[in-house]
Amino acid sequence: MKRIGYLGAGTWGVALATILAQNGHRVTVWARDQKLADQLQQTRRHPKLNNFTVPESLVFTSDMKQAIHGADVLIESVTSAGIRPVFKQVFNLEKAHCPIILTSKGIEQGTGLLLPEVVSDLLGVSESPLVGCLSGPSHAEEIINNVPTSVVCSAYESSLMKLIHELFTTPTFRIYPNSDIRGVSFGGAMKNIIAIACGMADGLGGGDNTKAALMTRGLHEMRKLSVVKQCRPETLNGLSGMGDLCVTCLSVHSRNYRFGRLMAEGLSPEGARQKIGMAVEGIYTCVSARELARKNGIPVPITEATYSIIYENLDPREAVKALLTRAIKEEHL
Repeated sequence: MKRIGYLGAGTWGVALATILAQNGHRVTVWARDQKLADQLQQTRRHPKLNNFTVPESLVFTSDMKQAIHGADVLIESVTSAGIRPVFKQVFNLEKAHCPIILTSKGIEQGTGLLLPEVVSDLLGVSESPLVGCLSGPSHAEEIINNVPTSVVCSAYESSLMKLIHELFTTPTFRIYPNSDIRGVSFGGAMKNIIAIACGMADGLGGGDNTKAALMTRGLHEMRKLSVVKQCRPETLNGLSGMGDLCVTCLSVHSRNYRFGRLMAEGLSPEGARQKIGMAVEGIYTCVSARELARKNGIPVPITEATYSIIYENLDPREAVKALLTRAIKEEHL
């Protein structure tokens, strides 16, 4: 049994913390919002997970020191934008001494760092042996109902991959180790941008053919840019790339897909975000992916179009028209 400090009490955090509790671990979950922490502790119900009762063994608090003190493992499910400030706070409270498992997906704006690189940077190294991650096609709404799910774990050290596998594995939550931590992290980040584009295409009346084209060319876009981060391109053919791309572009549970669809139906980016009421990671990652691509001279037309719609008020119809009128080149895979 491990004592686990869990950072983040959104739907994803509660779903994974539930797995850990059911596997016999002592889990204290930190929520930034004291009202949410109190609600979860008292009612055992999450406002975004209807009809799901949180295990009694989970402890919720808004006191970070209480959550992390004496922990054998730290796990986060905050947001990609929140990784650096949250872990600055963590390391100001306690010196890093235990494994850190990241479950958020994104690329940091300004630096172009993947999330394991952000935490390693805070620890003063390029690749910390304390840092690992969990990624892949998974929605909290299905995990809490024990729907069969397969994901990927990765780390800079193989012993940490083994630990992640042991902590989370259940009969319905299967975990495949993959040593390419950059590729695993990159695929989970980039697919959110493509999912926004797919949501917009559906909102504009596109069909399955349209979405298939966007997903396929989106995967190609991901593979081209992955080289910049020294990923193994073949990693993107697996669960953390193609797998996560499929579930995020096709599912009604996907916030990024719903965000794109709401914009195509006439809502502003802020209006769509507020209607969803939870973090939409593609909004943030779209900026950092575009920065990374432009810095390295790599064309990423779907990312560029998505950015222009969100941040430059480009009409989604004009964006689709621009994508469809791009010069056709031989398909390279």
